[in-house]
Amino acid sequence: MNDSDSGSDRGHGHGHGHSQGRYDLLVVGSANADLVVGVERRPAAGETVLGSDLAVHPGGKGGNQAVAAARLGARTALLARVGDDAHGRLLLESQRAAGVDTAGVLVGGAPTGVALITVDPSGDNSIVVSPGANARLTPEDIRAAGALFGAARVVSVQLEIPLETVAEVAGAMSPGSRLVLNPSPPAPLPGHVLGACDPLVVNEHEARYMLGESAGSTPEEWARALLALGPRSVVVTLGAAGALVADGRSGDVVPVASLKVEAVDTTGAGDAFTAALAWRLGLGEELTEAAAFAVRVGAAAVTRRGAQESFPTADEVLAAAEVAAP
Repeated sequence: MNDSDSGSDRGHGHGHGHSQGRYDLLVVGSANADLVVGVERRPAAGETVLGSDLAVHPGGKGGNQAVAAARLGARTALLARVGDDAHGRLLLESQRAAGVDTAGVLVGGAPTGVALITVDPSGDNSIVVSPGANARLTPEDIRAAGALFGAARVVSVQLEIPLETVAEVAGAMSPGSRLVLNPSPPAPLPGHVLGACDPLVVNEHEARYMLGESAGSTPEEWARALLALGPRSVVVTLGAAGALVADGRSGDVVPVASLKVEAVDTTGAGDAFTAALAWRLGLGEELTEAAAFAVRVGAAAVTRRGAQESFPTADEVLAAAEVAAP
């Protein structure tokens, strides 16, 4: 394993002993290069079709969330693994350009993760993900990053890294910090991980997966059923319909309305929502208040193409809210 590249820059000014809250948000997760080609139609087996010029975008749920939070003004760090290759350098550059602290990004062990994406004229896409270095982010890497966890108010994690690594993150939380988990792509979660979530953030597809046959038919039912699985709070995102917030402490289930916007591209909107939510919770906002802000961030993100390039600054979120106001 070649971690020597990152070893030298790992500790710049990140000694132990920082007071709680050097980072508003620590994102632990995936960083991918998204390789996108437009096609007239997706190829059948054995068929070759011609496509548009290749576009390479920085992506991955972890990378997306870190950029989204930093754009908004959050002091953000990313703990991830990329390859010692051109895609890895692209991802590091895009994180730094957004203002993300990349001291926790490990280099080497496998090629950078890649998503191969074909998009047809209707916007339907087919995606093959090669996890690459994301699959080599290990529990040991989490244990070695104790200083980052000690300095973070909120930690956000998704499931594009190994489940045992996610479980290690749940165990590495420092007292007084909170864990925000988006189970995407969905997978079964151990009880101690669910119990650490505050909140668990799911969309409709993820909610149905986690609840199985017993899902119920309304988002309110999903929210209550998800709370019963053990997280301290739950947020169900409902796309254009906004979100639903369920707090285990009060038992209240509260709807959060969205803004009416012209959706151009929903790629990455969920990541922008979750990052915004996590940041505002770290600032001390109540869950419903934080979700209302996050809905506005998600709405602003869908009005522009792409994932990371569509993420708004705090000023743009305010401007979008004013435009959408009746």
